Amino acid sequence: MFNDAAIAARAMQSEAGLARVAIIDCDVHQGNGTASIFSGDASVFTFSIHGAKNFPFEKATSDLDIELPDGTGDDEYLRQLERGLAETLRRSRPQLAIYLAGADPHEGDRLGRLKLTSDGLARRDRRVLEALRSGNIPVAIAMAGGYGRDIVDTVRIHAATLLIAHELWHHSIP
Repeated sequence: MFNDAAIAARAMQSEAGLARVAIIDCDVHQGNGTASIFSGDASVFTFSIHGAKNFPFEKATSDLDIELPDGTGDDEYLRQLERGLAETLRRSRPQLAIYLAGADPHEGDRLGRLKLTSDGLARRDRRVLEALRSGNIPVAIAMAGGYGRDIVDTVRIHAATLLIAHELWHHSIP
């Protein structure tokens, strides 16, 4: 119905003349809509790291998909993320990244099925954002899914994402 990452990518391509955008989707659900919208379009690279057995049950094909088994925790998730992030940046050479920072891989999420801790999610955010900053790649961040048993956990995870982004970019703003 409405895909904010796709609209943002197209708007930036049109308004800022960008030739290459990467969408880094770390929501626990596969970015099937984004993958479908940009299928066959080399100007937008779609990377989704998600639960293999989670919704949607019929997956679309992203430029890069990493499917994780139920119960995946911090260490394995971060290993897979590192691999996927490096491949995404190498293959896409983006002028802009759109980062979908899902809270739903959290161990306390009702729908997530993965087992990342709050610390693991903060490390995920830091790795993604440091890689983009070191590559001098502008980033737009969208808060993605979060269905915590305790809403406070979801809010804290999203707030931590923004605090990490502020910390990393605050000193580089003239």
